[in-house]
Amino acid sequence: MIKTDICIIGAGPVGLFAVFEAGLLKLKCHLIDALPQVGGQLSEIYPKKPIYDIPGFPTVNAQELVDNLMKQIAPFKPTFTLGERVDGLTKQEDGSFLLSTSDGTEVHAGVVVIAAGLGSFEPRKPVIENLGKFEGKGVDYMVKDPEKYRDKKIVIAGGGDSALDWTIFLSEVAKEVTLVHRNQTFRGALDSADKVFELAQENKIRLLLNSNLHSLDGDGVLKAVHITDQASTVNTFEADYLIPLFGLSPKLGPIADWNLGIDKSAIVVNTEDYSTNIPGIYAIGDINTYAGKLKLILCGFHEAALMSQSAFKYIYPDQKLSFKYTTVNGITPL
Repeated sequence: MIKTDICIIGAGPVGLFAVFEAGLLKLKCHLIDALPQVGGQLSEIYPKKPIYDIPGFPTVNAQELVDNLMKQIAPFKPTFTLGERVDGLTKQEDGSFLLSTSDGTEVHAGVVVIAAGLGSFEPRKPVIENLGKFEGKGVDYMVKDPEKYRDKKIVIAGGGDSALDWTIFLSEVAKEVTLVHRNQTFRGALDSADKVFELAQENKIRLLLNSNLHSLDGDGVLKAVHITDQASTVNTFEADYLIPLFGLSPKLGPIADWNLGIDKSAIVVNTEDYSTNIPGIYAIGDINTYAGKLKLILCGFHEAALMSQSAFKYIYPDQKLSFKYTTVNGITPL
């Protein structure tokens, strides 16, 4: 039996930062993640994706951010159970919680924090001919190592932030980049969209708007992508890789059976402290929902800070929070 103050479900960036905020309050954390390593989507899906909206960092690679978070929380000595899914959660008579995993690990915690991102997820796949035939042979649903695409001809499909960001980044790596989007405008950040249009005007990328993927061709590996334009004409483009970036399909998994308030596959929370409808259970990051919710890492960091204050009060209702400030060790609770 693992005993801890806070059990955090999910070891992505928001879950890791929650360890730091809890550590400032002398709260011990244990993290559980179904993935075999920390970092969540950042490490599993796009470890080298550039991130532009972390304060103090004009740009930081996803894995670099995870590594820095691990260094930041190291003094608080968190413990981890990786490669296991939380299946069971039972609230005890004293208000604490007993959790069990798919491999039989048991954790007793004063508070549970769900920071599971999108939950269990899988990429949304375009409905086109021959897609499955080329998966792993030219079709990639995530970019793990940009160097894989150096001096290659690649087609990126999508209109969100990931499609825009990777188009910008890979324009300096690949021999040829084609971005395909079914609409005239993008869903991603306006600044990123402007950069993509500039790259197209400078002939650094090929931009195909009002266009759709049609089918794929190749001999064992991908050789060409067929794309339909607004007039339904099918055009063929040589390609070494196709990267469809249509987002992820989220699945809550066992969390859906814990009697939490759920709205469209997300957990409803109180924005005063990001508590759920069950006292002692909190949800932070992409897994939660509330009016005005933005699915940004920095918003998850803010939620982690407020959650930790409330978690301390839940575990130690008779103790008062106070702080002293030092120039050596930062903020330390009295």
